[in-house]
Parts: sequence; structure tokens; C-alpha cells
Amino acid sequence: MTLDGLLDVAKIGEDFPILNRTVRGGNRLVYLDSGATSQKPYQVLDAERDFYTRCNAAVHRGAHLLAEEATDAYENARRFIADFVGAVPRELVFTKNATEAINLVAYTFSNATAKSAHGSSLPSGAETFILQPGDEIVVTQMEHHANLVPWQEVCDKTGAVLRWLSVTDDGRLDLADPENGLNAVIGSRTRVVALTHQSNVLGTVTPVQEIAAAARAVGAIVLLDACQSVPHMPVDVGTLGVDFVAFSGHKMLGPSGIGVLWGRYELLESMPPFLSGGSMIETVHLESSTFAAPPQRFEAGVPMAAQAVGLGAAVKYLNALESADGRLSGMTAVAAHEHVLTTYALDRLNAIDGVRVIGPTDAHARGSAVSFVVDGIHAHDVGQVLDEAGVEVRVGHHCAWPLHRRFGVAATTRATFYIYNGPQDVDALADAIVDAQKFFKVI
Repeated sequence: MTLDGLLDVAKIGEDFPILNRTVRGGNRLVYLDSGATSQKPYQVLDAERDFYTRCNAAVHRGAHLLAEEATDAYENARRFIADFVGAVPRELVFTKNATEAINLVAYTFSNATAKSAHGSSLPSGAETFILQPGDEIVVTQMEHHANLVPWQEVCDKTGAVLRWLSVTDDGRLDLADPENGLNAVIGSRTRVVALTHQSNVLGTVTPVQEIAAAARAVGAIVLLDACQSVPHMPVDVGTLGVDFVAFSGHKMLGPSGIGVLWGRYELLESMPPFLSGGSMIETVHLESSTFAAPPQRFEAGVPMAAQAVGLGAAVKYLNALESADGRLSGMTAVAAHEHVLTTYALDRLNAIDGVRVIGPTDAHARGSAVSFVVDGIHAHDVGQVLDEAGVEVRVGHHCAWPLHRRFGVAATTRATFYIYNGPQDVDALADAIVDAQKFFKVI
């Protein structure tokens, strides 16, 4: 294995206090569950603490100094994060997580449809979000529940029909499938296409631009779940051809409790609010109210200011990274590092008899989520043995139950790699899998 392009993992590890601890009888902590949530560097922890100790106040409220400083910190974070994904600040809505960001868009369709049926007033352009019975919403077979269940709910409320793009045996979207491929599923009744950028189970990177082009050709809205891509590769929302992008802070070194929705501003302007109350209003009368312009329209109540500041610090941290050889920087360096690790991990796991990777078995158009099954051992039992060795992975269906049914498995073991993992962590994973096989006497 070539080490070209790897980050300096030892140096990075010094920034993450949790990685210095031992687990299970003194074993080195090998954290391979960043796909669920990432660890946080001192720089992020310090940014949150500094906000609370220096300028804690309710943002966008009050005329005193602390409120002004808190508002500046909050809006500066929006600017940093927007720039990170190639957006402008007014296009970025802060939510409590990516699930809420997706629900915000999904709710818009059911809300606009309901208001239209009752003759209620809607923002100009909101007809884009009105669904008729028989209209179609398209997802993929590899979606996380957060980008599936909200659309099921929209269909239940509006009479729309859910359709999906199928997945091949090797874990790619089957765009040529005559029944569930691109030409078969996206048509004149398609109003929404919601898809993942990178599968949280398979690691597959989807052909977003091709699918988005097909959706645009029929006038459909495209929402992209980028929870597994924005933390791991360069993402420029303006080049993807989509209308909305959702991602979460806690998967990219940031705090829990902060998510992001990017949307094309002309669409955000035409959307009725998701939550209503304080901060998102323009005027309020006893009889009726008018609403603020985006993004404030979708940020009702006191926002998660410290978490936004923490996510801004995480973005700065990621941008400052460099490969050990100094040739790559920022998210390009992150992506190269993970590509090397993923290639190595696939080579190691594919070489173990009785281990089957679910999804692509090579690193082409693939991220660093590696899910697998071990013959003769349930995923939960595999995970327990790995945990005893200090190797922390995820087991189960990873909030992607239909995808696991597609592959005929009840559960998988999933390792996900990030900037603080190195080849030694891959070796620890592979060695622990063999130990599990020996423990359960399947080899």
C-alpha cells in the first residue's frame, strides 16, 4: 500500500482528547464509527466554550453588546459554512440536524398542498410545492430512513405516489433497470427526487448530476442528503444541479444539535415556514402575521448559536488540514486520505475468508463506509468481539432497513474512517475480525 496522500494521523490525534483514552482493559481506542458521529478536536470544543464564556446571548435580539457579539459570531459561522460548500450565507438555514433539514423541505410540500386546498395565502411561487394525487416522489433504494420516511409521510398526506431507483448486486444505483431505472421512474408526474450523495451503508457515491439533469428535464425538485459526503470530500452545491442539500454538523467534527439546509434562494423565498413563532416573523397582528425573508423565516425561536459557532470552527479545522507530504490541503486532502484507507481496508477484508463486503468491493466512486458480514456470526456478535479489542464500529441496519432487505441480510457490521484513522486502525479491524472468527469457531 502506498502512503502517498495520507494525513499526519499522529499529529491530528493530538487535537482529539477522546482518542487518548484506553478502553476495555487498557486497549487502544480504535474509533471506526465516524459515519454515526465524529469526534471533536480541541479547536471546536474551545470555540463553543469561548462563545459561552465571552459573548453568550440571544442572537438577533437585544441592543446590548453581548447580543451584538453573539449575533456576529452566529452569522460569521453561517458565512464560513456557506463558503465551505460553495454557497452564499442567505442560502443557508440552520436546523438542529440533517433530519430536520430534510423534514423542512418535505413539510413544505404537504403544508403548501394543504394551504392551497383551503384557499389560504401562500408566498409567491409556492405553487411549485403543491402536489396533486398521483404526482410522484422518487427516492433510491439506498436511502437513510431520514430521507425516506418523511417522503412516505408526504405521500400519505397528499395522495402522491412513492417510487424508487433500484440498486445493483454490487451496490450501485441501477439507472438502466427497465422497471426501476432512471427512464422508467422519472417522468412527467415526477415532482420530487430525493437521493443520497453517498450511501451510509455501501459507501457508494451516486451519479448526482446525471439524476439531477433527468429531474430538471421534467421540472422536478431535487433534494440531496449530503451527510456522508460534505464531511469527506469537496462539495460545491452550485455545481451539483440540485435544489436543496442537507448535512449535519456532528458528522464533520462539529457539535451535536446543528444541521444545515442549503437551498436555492428563489425556492426558499417561495416556501411557507416550517416552524412558526419568534424570530421568523416580519409583522404580527392578532388576526394574521407575515414572515421574515430566508434564512430567518426557517429559524424560529432562539437558535443553536454556540453549536453554529462550533461548526464554523470545524470547517476552519478541515480547511487547514494538509497531507503529510504537503501536496494536498483541505477537503482534497481529506478525500485522498480516506481513499487510501478505504482501498487498504477493502484489500484487507476481501482477503479474509468468510468475510463479504456489502457494496462496492473496490474504491472507485466510493467513500469510506465499509459494511460487511462474517459467515456464521451475527453482526452484533462481531461487534461485541471487536469492542472487546477496542475497535468501535456500528452494527445493525444503520437506519437503512430496505437496503439491507435488498441484500438479504438482517444486519451488517460497518466501519467508517475519518481524518484521525490510519493504516494501523485498518489492521486492528482486520485482526479483530479474525479473532471473532476464531472465538466463534467458524475457522
